[in-house]
Amino acid sequence: MSELIFVYGALRKGASNDWRMKGAQWLGPAEVAGTLVKIDWYPGLVLGGGSVVLGEVYEVGSELMNELDEFEGIGLEDERNGEYHRVKVEVSFEGEPLNVWIYEWLKGVEGYPVVESGDWLEA
Repeated sequence: MSELIFVYGALRKGASNDWRMKGAQWLGPAEVAGTLVKIDWYPGLVLGGGSVVLGEVYEVGSELMNELDEFEGIGLEDERNGEYHRVKVEVSFEGEPLNVWIYEWLKGVEGYPVVESGDWLEA
């Protein structure tokens, strides 16, 4: 069974971990309401608010989704101390709403530089 996922940082085409998306079907660019912050060499996205974060939608199989969950620290024994959780959210895709999975940053925005453009590839 395949799922749709929105990626906004290191998993995007041309980013440092885009190789992890091998086997996924790229569907196209999308955007979501949220704030993008720079954590280190990777970003975090906090959903909601008046800003827009740019990313891409992919269709992935269950095996790849499990690998991405592991990469993002999802399913750890003590997830309360994790950095991300995976949630379903509505993004704007080709001008239409689309429900997809997204990895949301759990540590908030305070203390992290905001990526004002909303585009990690420009950060």
